[in-house]
Amino acid sequence: MRGRHTICRLDHRPRAQASYSPSGKGQQVYPGPPAGDSGLSARARYGYGGQTAGGCDTATITQEEAATYRTLSVLILAPTSFFADYGCHVRILVEVLALQALGHQVTVCTYHNGEDIEGLRIVRTPRIPWRQQYEVGSSLHKIALDTLLSFTSLVCTLRREPDLIHAHLHEGALIGHPLSRLWRIPLIFDFQGSLTGEMIDHRFLSPTSRFRGPLRRLEELIDHLPRDIIVSSQHAARLLRQEFSCAQKRIHVLPDAVDTDLFCPEGSQEEKLTLKRSLGIPPHSRLVVYLGLLAEYQGTSLLLKAARQLADTHPDVHFLIMGHPNVEQYRALAAELGVAERVTFTGRIHYLEAHRYLRLGDVAVAPKVSATEGSGKLSNYMAMALPTVAFDTPVSREYLGEWGTYAEAVDDCSLTKAVASLLEDGELATERGAALRERAVRLYSPTVFREKLKSVYSVALGEA
Repeated sequence: MRGRHTICRLDHRPRAQASYSPSGKGQQVYPGPPAGDSGLSARARYGYGGQTAGGCDTATITQEEAATYRTLSVLILAPTSFFADYGCHVRILVEVLALQALGHQVTVCTYHNGEDIEGLRIVRTPRIPWRQQYEVGSSLHKIALDTLLSFTSLVCTLRREPDLIHAHLHEGALIGHPLSRLWRIPLIFDFQGSLTGEMIDHRFLSPTSRFRGPLRRLEELIDHLPRDIIVSSQHAARLLRQEFSCAQKRIHVLPDAVDTDLFCPEGSQEEKLTLKRSLGIPPHSRLVVYLGLLAEYQGTSLLLKAARQLADTHPDVHFLIMGHPNVEQYRALAAELGVAERVTFTGRIHYLEAHRYLRLGDVAVAPKVSATEGSGKLSNYMAMALPTVAFDTPVSREYLGEWGTYAEAVDDCSLTKAVASLLEDGELATERGAALRERAVRLYSPTVFREKLKSVYSVALGEA
């Protein structure tokens, strides 16, 4: 059975919206919690003006401004198990909330499994009996799921008659292209990394496989289907230009946003100690925190090897690893390395609760080894004023700038030294954390994100 997320409290009227299948049979309708129970900041629920999911009026757009906006019906294609509390899904959620804040009507077409979100219209594919778990990364099962998503998207387009299709991932762009041509509406492709690069990172495809060439050509074909492409970093824009010959004018850089009111370092010491006790972490431990998927391409094994090296030299340091899947696999590896008592695995963390756990941290780590994907967790770390260690990649440099602490890519010894440098120099750690917080507020606020997204839509619709 799917869980449900509350993203924003309702206003005083009992409004709610259910996810539903293309058969027309609605799921259970779930009302919002009382005011104040959502966990989101009272200011803006991601900082967006207008109304967010659930009907919460944030009143940051004037009536004069609202009168100049054209209300759109937007179809979001998400070939993934939305929502599941990790980077790709958080980006989709933030975009949907931004569009709702601008007064647009948004429908998300996605797989049958995933969390329902209060206030979001989610259309799901029919269920397949042999695949109930969430889809993360590459899988042969996605062929069946994407076939069903194509049918569901067609039905949804017939019913909703969207003004624009916003497709995530290459599969979404491929599904959305014939729909955009048939209905003569713009298609925006939200590029989140190389398709073949991801397959190789996830060990689904060998670099020497005979299928790599055809898949690479298919990827290049998909990259050229939409007129406009959104990317989360300048590095991704360069990748599209240099490796897939995409024109610069088609590419729009839209970095991941973070609600800096929700993700903020302020919190009571009593609350922190209570949470530490509930997790079984010694109260006076210093914490190295990680939030995200657990997988080899995310550097999880390298992180545990760094924990092994730090265990002997820093006896008061504990690692808090938050995320999924493969929790038991990495718990076993921690035991094999002899650091089971120095590492706490929480499993999946509700995104709206993540800030509470990140507040426990003294240092944050982002040991992602993928060279083509984004790293949305960095903006969350930055907003929390956490001094952050990452591998020295273009994406990490782009987000963290001069205030990041960098380790040599795919090197657990270098990762260990970088973490130790912040643990051993409290003044440096505090300075870098504060600078990262200021950078997040200035560059990655929801207000900046909303304005950039609005600009991209104007270009796609020929209004700019």
